[in-house]
Amino acid sequence: MPPMDLHQKFPAIDDLRRRARKRIPHFVWEYLDSGTGTEATTARNRTALDRVGFQPSILHGPIEPGLGTRFLGRDFPVPFGMAPIGMSGLMWPRAEILLAEAAKKAGIPYSISTVATRTPEDMAPHIGPDAWYQLYPPKDPEIRRDMIDRIKAAGFSGLILTVDVPASSRRERQVRSGLTSPPALTARLWTQIVQCPAWAMGMAQTERPTMKTIEKYVDKQLGLPSTAHIGYILRTSPDIEYVKWLRDAWDGPFIIKGVMRADDAAALEDVGVDALWVSNHAGRQFDGAMASIEALPKVREATALPLIFDSGIEGGLDILRAIALGADFVMLGRAFHFALGAMGEAGPAHLIDLLKLDMVSNMGQLGAATLGDLPTPITLS
Repeated sequence: MPPMDLHQKFPAIDDLRRRARKRIPHFVWEYLDSGTGTEATTARNRTALDRVGFQPSILHGPIEPGLGTRFLGRDFPVPFGMAPIGMSGLMWPRAEILLAEAAKKAGIPYSISTVATRTPEDMAPHIGPDAWYQLYPPKDPEIRRDMIDRIKAAGFSGLILTVDVPASSRRERQVRSGLTSPPALTARLWTQIVQCPAWAMGMAQTERPTMKTIEKYVDKQLGLPSTAHIGYILRTSPDIEYVKWLRDAWDGPFIIKGVMRADDAAALEDVGVDALWVSNHAGRQFDGAMASIEALPKVREATALPLIFDSGIEGGLDILRAIALGADFVMLGRAFHFALGAMGEAGPAHLIDLLKLDMVSNMGQLGAATLGDLPTPITLS
């Protein structure tokens, strides 16, 4: 299919989302797409982004916007990358490998979750120089040390500590879908699977998706209930001393994910972390959180550290909104999985191209030749 046909068929992330929903079994879709509670935080993320506006520019002559940026000592062709999503390989067959290879080819960061379906060792042949490992903090010091050693040996250059999961969220849509951990293939789920032949055929050719990295550390005789998530059993809620320990143990870029308060930003700057990631976990953890984009300017005022942003991004304009409000880099998680679900292996490259085109178009409207030229946003009613 020629590239232009792809943009005619899938001109926006929402087009990829609609197509993916038809090709991914319902119980898997609910894991990927759901928030928690009434999903009010998810809705706030979108509403708040829509209120970030700009005054268009005229009479500036021809502009050829450049999207390049420097972040954490590296030059990137665009200011965005791939955020981690747990059980990524359940969303689409071989998702972690396909995404890592697409990111390497595009020269953008790829990050993988602790609760991915591939181990650090599995990923070593596929990652590029900007692969980051997202760590849910193990409470056992021996497990912690072993995981850090494995991540380093596999060649990951950055470490992301997620700090906004002190307790498990309920994600009621997932419960209603019949999804358990690990997934139990009931007649209900099999019915959903057979309706998605591309997903099913791909899954038949790969290993059963489980949380392979942390399975090494789980006693198989624990007798856990069907709703138990082994990630929650192994992890702890970190404090500042935990962060200090990791800072000393990791010699590459060290990023803290889940920062929403200015006072936390100041404390983490004192510890010596390299970047902060402003995120409300895309509404998947706490349904009473403010929108991430509303927290971003407050965190920006409180620290000189580089900032990453996620939560609610649905296009290139949203990326520009975040950068204009203080983000240095933006990460997308669900969108890249929508792309896989909609188009398979070709999806991530199409999404990257789509985001580039959208950013260039909007920068042209704003008279911004570089990301640093973006005007000060205004609040839309």
